Amino acid sequence: MSEQDEKPKKNSRRKFLQELGIVGIGSVLGGSAILAGINYDKKKTAGQRVRVLTAENELLEIEKSDTTKVAKTTYENLTYLQKQGRDGLAGKRFVMVIDLSKCRNARKCMAACQNAHHLRPEQHHINVLKMEETENTPAFYMPKPCQHCDNPPCVAVCPVDATFKRPDGIVLIDNERCIGCRFCIAACPYSARVFNWSEPLNAQADKDLTYNVELNVPQRKGTISKCLFSADRLREGKLPYCVGACPNGVYYFGDENEDAVTNGTTKETVRFKKLLEDNGGYTLMPELGTHPRVYYLPAKGKEYPFQDKDKPEALEHLHG
Repeated sequence: MSEQDEKPKKNSRRKFLQELGIVGIGSVLGGSAILAGINYDKKKTAGQRVRVLTAENELLEIEKSDTTKVAKTTYENLTYLQKQGRDGLAGKRFVMVIDLSKCRNARKCMAACQNAHHLRPEQHHINVLKMEETENTPAFYMPKPCQHCDNPPCVAVCPVDATFKRPDGIVLIDNERCIGCRFCIAACPYSARVFNWSEPLNAQADKDLTYNVELNVPQRKGTISKCLFSADRLREGKLPYCVGACPNGVYYFGDENEDAVTNGTTKETVRFKKLLEDNGGYTLMPELGTHPRVYYLPAKGKEYPFQDKDKPEALEHLHG
């Protein structure tokens, strides 16, 4: 790693956009613009008007001849940690299995995640929801992280390639590229992303740290944050923060290519496909075609009876 790579990036968002060739469209914009859903011709066509979204989230209509195409990510303008984060771990295809019969809303997974990623108390990369299939069936708890879809709509709508899908199955977000347009939040059917409306929790303490895209620290105001499958821990051969912190054996995590997942509490390694087949494993909203990499085992034969006193802060009804 070079000295230049180790230094935290000091570029402002405007300078970053200038480097991409977005600024300079003309006085009609009064600033930078991100082009959303425009089909480009080789020749600029005078008189044809298009809509653009500015970095200040204003939707404007301008002459197509005044636009400049946004460049996709090139490795030349990325730091070592950003390149490493996009490459992922060769030969891996990570999956998570969540056993709903074992969750008792201890929320140790949430606390470990918040601590690792320097999140505010109201921010969650993973949330534990109280669920009911019908009004006449017992309630149960359901941890809900990012689903790390194989067909992620959040990646498709990002105009600056800030959110991306790695070959090892993980969906990450690069907050050095994120412009805060929040298109990905609107596109995610699982409500798995949060926006940094205010200064991050440890803004002052983290200001001199080199940005690590696999940990998403330092956090930045005006950008998106989400579950990362603890990509920084996986690089060290360790289980994700949430998986290791759960005291009740709710989480299994592993490599689909090896057909093996490990329980975070018992450290028992089992066959991934057999675990799903034997317990009726399923994914959320399969009809959407997103192909999540997070699987659920139904809350049958619950080891812990549901109790109203078990912190039922979040309530959702799943009628099916």
